[in-house]
Amino acid sequence: MEEPSATVLIVEDDPISRSFLRDNLLADGYDVLEAGTVAAARRFLSDNYIDVAVVDLGLPGENGLALLSSVRGGEKVAARIDPDLPLIVLSGRTSETDRLRGFRMGADDYLSKPFSYAELHARVEALLRRARRRSRGSRIRIGPLEIDTVARQVWLDGDTVELSGKEFSLLVALAADPMRVYTREELLRGVWGFAELCPTRTLDTHACRLRQKLSRAGREFVVNVWGVGYRLIDGAPS
Repeated sequence: MEEPSATVLIVEDDPISRSFLRDNLLADGYDVLEAGTVAAARRFLSDNYIDVAVVDLGLPGENGLALLSSVRGGEKVAARIDPDLPLIVLSGRTSETDRLRGFRMGADDYLSKPFSYAELHARVEALLRRARRRSRGSRIRIGPLEIDTVARQVWLDGDTVELSGKEFSLLVALAADPMRVYTREELLRGVWGFAELCPTRTLDTHACRLRQKLSRAGREFVVNVWGVGYRLIDGAPS
């Protein structure tokens, strides 16, 4: 199976530096997303599959350390943001104290400005290789459906299926025990973090979208068990 293109999120408020990184990463075959603030970065991380993030610390409003804390503080399945996301700090703060603070907050690597793009590229590749090695033991198969819980990727019949962050979390929750019926309460607590049940259609909405994205040639994976919840099956014809 061919590996999908890696997606790099650049979190940098300086437009010249951001453009330099974007143009070089695109030329090297990466998909690139750009954010100038921590708030924008969180939105990208919540709604997209990101393979590695390059984060400046000196951002307007919240600084880059706040983003590192947001990423590392999440839960593996329920979080909207992958807590194991590889993070490279790229910063003009070069003191030992700053570097140590970055690592304590969850950075996997720290590169000081000014920097060599060739070195940054090598560090990105090193983190991606490490993540891919971890992912080999993290794949779940349900019939023709394959889920990589580390890389946060999904394939059906070998083709990539694009899911939102919550759709992916819901699929992983159901895939933990295929064929078992998960109650609405279990899913709302585990995936959305609800402390108690309340009137909401968010589970049904996400389950419907997930079912549609996985429906091919009359096959069905996500099944609504009326009055109880949902379960995942191996793609039997609906």
